[in-house]
Amino acid sequence: MESLTTAISVQIDKRDKEMATGILSNLGLNMSTYINMAIKKLINKDGVPFEVVNPKPSKELLEALEEGEDILSGKIKAKGYHNVRKMFEDILNEDKR
Repeated sequence: MESLTTAISVQIDKRDKEMATGILSNLGLNMSTYINMAIKKLINKDGVPFEVVNPKPSKELLEALEEGEDILSGKIKAKGYHNVRKMFEDILNEDKR
């Protein structure tokens, strides 16, 4: 029995395609081979072969964002810097206090 093939067409970001093509080339693959591999993996797993979730910010990130908002609003007083060297000096000297 002969194998039947069919074509698919997808639209992707030009830069993403260029980056993916470069990676695949380094692996000795082309886009068509990779797409076929991905589809076979989808079929074998009977689902998407990687986790698909909405990213959620960590507790630490949410706290840092809230602190940043408090600094901007004036709720928390924080020293500002116009000189990176001075900022690092203060940070390093903070440990000695």
